[in-house]
Amino acid sequence: MTETGARGGSAPSTKRRRTVRGAGEAGRRAAEALSELISHRLEGVSAVCRGEDDGWVVDVDVLELARIPDTTSLLATYRVELDAAGELTQYRRIARFRRGAQDQ
Repeated sequence: MTETGARGGSAPSTKRRRTVRGAGEAGRRAAEALSELISHRLEGVSAVCRGEDDGWVVDVDVLELARIPDTTSLLATYRVELDAAGELTQYRRIARFRRGAQDQ
């Protein structure tokens, strides 16, 4: 009972924002948020780093156009920015390339 009185009866989820715990979680959250906005199949996360204001910057690779043979399929890298709570603040496509193309 003492514990309920200390909380004041309010639900903790309405007052407190959950922070992202590590690069792995940031990558997962960014991929999930991006998949809700675009209709392309996710290929994977190629980069995760800390952003400004304790947020995260995540590069997510997606399949934009499947072709046969697969090495000619078009992929794209999207840069997804999350705030400290793991909420998407913005995203944009930063590159588009053939699967079989070598890095330059």
